[in-house]
Amino acid sequence: MSSSLVLPGDDTDLREVTASESALRRFLHGLPGVDQVGVEKRVAQLGTRSIKKDTKTFALDLAIRAVDLTTLEGADTPGKVRSLCAKARQPDPADPDCPPVAAVCVYPDLVGTAVEALRGTGIHVASVATAFPSGRSSLDIKLRDVADAVEAGADEIDMVIDRGAFLAGNYGLVLEEIVAVKEACGEAHLKVILETGELATYDNVRRASWLALAGGGDFIKTSTGKVSPASTLPVTLVMLQAVRDFQSISGEYRGVKSAGGIRTAKDALKYLVLVNETAGPEWLHPDRFRFGASSLLNDLLMQRNKQRTGNYWTADRVTID
Repeated sequence: MSSSLVLPGDDTDLREVTASESALRRFLHGLPGVDQVGVEKRVAQLGTRSIKKDTKTFALDLAIRAVDLTTLEGADTPGKVRSLCAKARQPDPADPDCPPVAAVCVYPDLVGTAVEALRGTGIHVASVATAFPSGRSSLDIKLRDVADAVEAGADEIDMVIDRGAFLAGNYGLVLEEIVAVKEACGEAHLKVILETGELATYDNVRRASWLALAGGGDFIKTSTGKVSPASTLPVTLVMLQAVRDFQSISGEYRGVKSAGGIRTAKDALKYLVLVNETAGPEWLHPDRFRFGASSLLNDLLMQRNKQRTGNYWTADRVTID
């Protein structure tokens, strides 16, 4: 499971692959099938890895730095976003050595509030767009959604693919939308949400991953967090294989974001082991791997304090997001 995939043709040219609907279909359906048993066995094996204390301290800090601290609720207010941004800047007010998170992720209408609250910190402002979470809207509306977020100051856009089009085999339409959204992002980075819980098979996850990468996605992301199952270790492994093999063909590094249902430090550390063992240590960086989460940060802080002081915080020592 650790070796690179053998892709269709050693001289794969992604420009040729995306030149027509038929070429795209041939490429995506020519990708090696995913060995479901092998993937799940590999994940189970890696899940038993023990992490020594010094390495665990490093891993907890890395996990905090990789968090996209997220609030995507209909009841979100500017006050809630400002509070979230304060936590993003200084997750543990009692410890100035605690690192900040990677980004704060909000709806487009609250981007301006987040930008103002995070100005000068280096923390990114991400925004969901393209008719999140369904992805069911016209392209014009999706691009307007992106433009609004970028104009408000978002430097990362999390788009959702049209899963209905993908599952119907209309790969060209999905690709065209990703390319158009990437162009609308300008200088902002694009994360392409696959919503793996609706893709049904690992083979579909592999195909959607390559489709998103070929379209220009800077990250491929598991889930919106609104569909169950959301992120899982096996689908993340398949996506990590995709970015690893994409890099071997193109020379370009792309990232993976695992989002939805990751709530404990123990789970986060399993993901970091998976990243290291599947894609390699080059991906152990917030520029190449992220967690989309809200409650996860609290458990990371509690475990970090246990490592630092020997005392385990009670839940009332951290804020409720």
